[in-house]
Amino acid sequence: MPKEPSWLRPHGTPWTRSRPRVAYENPWLTVTEFDAVAPTGRPAFYGVVGFKNVATVVLPVHEDGTVVLVGQHRFPFADYSWEAPEGGAPLGEDPLEGARRELREEAGLEAARWREVLRLQLSNSVTDEAAVGYLATGLTACAQGPEPDETESLALARPPFREALEAAVAGHLKDALTVAMLLRAYHMAREGALPGDLARAMLG
Repeated sequence: MPKEPSWLRPHGTPWTRSRPRVAYENPWLTVTEFDAVAPTGRPAFYGVVGFKNVATVVLPVHEDGTVVLVGQHRFPFADYSWEAPEGGAPLGEDPLEGARRELREEAGLEAARWREVLRLQLSNSVTDEAAVGYLATGLTACAQGPEPDETESLALARPPFREALEAAVAGHLKDALTVAMLLRAYHMAREGALPGDLARAMLG
């Protein structure tokens, strides 16, 4: 891993927090309120959405340079979203196990090769949600096919990588993890961080 540049070092005084109060909780998240002191020394009131899972996202890439995306209706924005297979791993579970599970359940695929390629903080001003992204290759279909949750009605697409990337850049794909993974995979293909045959298939 490259050495961290000196400009990435923290500056100043961190936030201090006290008197946490749970305002709301369900099986997936907790909303906690804090009395806090800002880095400027000013008193503040803060609310944090704490997640009980680490988000996982998988970009499945076939040898011919196509990728697998999952389509589904999403509740918060009341819209339809095409995404890389994603979900969550409970805190304490290896995120890779969660990613393997999501790939099987949502896309009906197994992967011979897994590579962690991205770690992200999602909306870090108000939540503590973290994400881990994996590139999955050596794909084969599961005998039983996809096994979505009882609330999921999923569709599958297998576009060429470049087509999916262009859809993301154009704003047609809006899921942040999917966009990040497509851009990361493009960077890897361009920078020689992927096998040559696969990179050529993706970029061609």
